[in-house]
Amino acid sequence: MLADRYLPLCLAGPHFTFAQLGQSLDGFIATRTGDADYVTGEEDRLHLHRLRALADAVVVGAGTAVADDPQLTVRACPGDNPVRVVLDPHGRVPLTRRVFTDGSAPTLWVVGAAGERHKAAADGVGEGSGVDVLVLPDSDAFAPGRLVQALARRGLGRVLIEGGGVTVSRFLHEQALHRLYVTVAPVLLGDGIPGLRFAGQPVMRDALRPPVRRALLGEDTLFELELGTP
Repeated sequence: MLADRYLPLCLAGPHFTFAQLGQSLDGFIATRTGDADYVTGEEDRLHLHRLRALADAVVVGAGTAVADDPQLTVRACPGDNPVRVVLDPHGRVPLTRRVFTDGSAPTLWVVGAAGERHKAAADGVGEGSGVDVLVLPDSDAFAPGRLVQALARRGLGRVLIEGGGVTVSRFLHEQALHRLYVTVAPVLLGDGIPGLRFAGQPVMRDALRPPVRRALLGEDTLFELELGTP
């Protein structure tokens, strides 16, 4: 079972970009107050840690880093920690977040160069902290395809896009993903923070229908979408 699920990812090669989301049946990754503990169950969290163990880098946006204060490490299964990449073009993630302070794994803080505040934020990371700062010149450099190239130049070719919904949706919409994992829990939130949202097609026949595999993770259902070559 595990070999069937993860062997294709293991054999995908040194340059592969994949994403993961866990959401409710009605498409939300958290309640309207931001509570996401936990939308999906324990087996999906184990699945997420296995994905981290198979990645060189795990990427989150600034919103996720601020709201969830994630560790982004491999704890529920054997494996090495990936480099934690925080996309923060406006330099708004506080330096008190665990990715900057816990020393559990290397962190790459990707910030924009447009303004003194961003430079001051980057300068606030001390040497020896395990945090490296990558300053990108403009907003175009944050485009998913260019970000993946920038990470590859640092030896980070296998990239997991973990959150949040805005970041994963952007990579999906701009065709920068090889594979997408979506775990759906049998729970209805009614409203909240949405998962996948992007400009869709006006007619059903043009909707994105990639090849899919399904698996049960406890009460949850995992959908593995094969998106092809970005």
